[in-house]
Amino acid sequence: MDKLKAQVFEGVLSVIVNAVLFGIKFWAGLITGSIALIADAWHTLSDSLTSIFVIFSARLSSRKPDKEHPFGHGRWEQISSIFIAFILGIIAYDFLINSIERFQYRESVVFGTLAIVVTAVSIVIKELLAQCAFYIGRKTDNVIVKADGWHHRSDSLSSVVVLIGIIITKFTTGLWWMDSVLGIFCALAIFYAAFQIMNESITKLLGEEPEKDLIDKINAEVKKIYSNDLQIHHLHLHNYISQKELTMHIKLDNNMSIENGHKIASEIENIIKEKFDMEVTTHIEPLN
Repeated sequence: MDKLKAQVFEGVLSVIVNAVLFGIKFWAGLITGSIALIADAWHTLSDSLTSIFVIFSARLSSRKPDKEHPFGHGRWEQISSIFIAFILGIIAYDFLINSIERFQYRESVVFGTLAIVVTAVSIVIKELLAQCAFYIGRKTDNVIVKADGWHHRSDSLSSVVVLIGIIITKFTTGLWWMDSVLGIFCALAIFYAAFQIMNESITKLLGEEPEKDLIDKINAEVKKIYSNDLQIHHLHLHNYISQKELTMHIKLDNNMSIENGHKIASEIENIIKEKFDMEVTTHIEPLN
């Protein structure tokens, strides 16, 4: 699956679907006189604005390396993800404040049948859109598409709260606080998603230690050729998304010539480049 095309596809699909949902929710809000449904419609439209940013960042991150940016522009993906996490945080905060205020003023949600149908349809469509984004994000290892998926899910969660409030207040009495409590739980879930997205993006921007599984695989490939004649350690991964840079140290026999040491280091770098698609810089140290 081509990463750029997949990201653009998800962004365009999101813009179209959210624009249609906005129109339906807004129409239903006007017909029923529901302020909450109209507000939910504008929340849905905000997803389209984020998806436009997803498309825009896809173009930026796919640009080739140049003189000013020798490692490419792939980290626009992380920068965009931080932006989306920030938006999710604002949505969660607004959600939390509204839920607390509704609890303080003992407000309950009361809507008609049209609102129930429109909200239920919106939940299903938004969750399908979120699952599509999560699938593309997993297949392409694309952080910003995963983040956009969580943005879709935040809209779905807000609609779930509205729907549950509708059903509870329609068929029971005395549970006026249910909508507020569910809203607080959903806000906390969105906050957690924003934190996860922010944490993953910042970690990759700062640089990260390779996972143990990757280190074991690199060692296994190298030892197919060099057995126990050398030791690999001090590995650091610099993830520029469009390319990955690995720096590491290798220990060689003290009596080995510079020429042979250079030859071994070059061969190891070529192996890792071929097997793991990483550019490698190697520092040679004496074994003892």
